[in-house]
Amino acid sequence: MLLAHFHDALAAIGFPQNADLLFRRVSLAWHRSVVRTRLTRVKAVATTLKKHLTNLLTYFVYPITNAISEGFNSKIQAIKSDARGFRSFVNYRARILFHCGKLSLSPDLPRPSGSH
Repeated sequence: MLLAHFHDALAAIGFPQNADLLFRRVSLAWHRSVVRTRLTRVKAVATTLKKHLTNLLTYFVYPITNAISEGFNSKIQAIKSDARGFRSFVNYRARILFHCGKLSLSPDLPRPSGSH
């Protein structure tokens, strides 16, 4: 939630050069205030965010994720789970390529010509 607000603020002001420094200060101040509370789960989240702050800020400069890779991995794990084991790696590979490559079983038939 905090990062979403920060991202909106950056978009509104055109992402100035010192935005990462500003966010770093705000997030560290937030971390200090959270650590003083009795909310252990929120403290854990704050500590995790502080630990990964540099990587979180990097996302705003280079908005790239590995979501596509994770999606393929999820599909592959589902294929593996559904099969309950393949007899050969060749069959396993073929099924992965079929499903992840969005292949179709429909044959590509030649179109009939107008006259015989």
